[in-house]
Amino acid sequence: MQLRQKEYFEQILQNRLSFLSGKGTKAPKIDKDPIVRKLQANIRAVNNRLRLIAGDEKRTEEVAKIKKQKLAAPAKEQEVGKVEKPKKASEEGKEKKMKGEKKSAAPKAQESDKIQKAAEAPEEDKTKVK
Repeated sequence: MQLRQKEYFEQILQNRLSFLSGKGTKAPKIDKDPIVRKLQANIRAVNNRLRLIAGDEKRTEEVAKIKKQKLAAPAKEQEVGKVEKPKKASEEGKEKKMKGEKKSAAPKAQESDKIQKAAEAPEEDKTKVK
């Protein structure tokens, strides 16, 4: 779509340039013509978009190649890597949980008291209504 727009703008620009040169307008005035400047700006904008699209496609291809390489890696290497990582993570997780439990024990108790009070309050209202 961007390529078609670029071709369209270039065609209109060529038509405008031929019209102005047929009229006898000189180069400095042609460059200052608002329609010519607008068409040139549109062409530059399309070129920038095309450049960005090409960069995105290139990155997408690189990511696809990396994924294929990871999938093609032998299963043994992947299993060895998986075995080592969970052990370290589990040890770190235990330490973090112990530290977190000490700090979060008091807030949980407060929250549970609030929940119990909230649960009891509607029951009392129901008994009063009956």
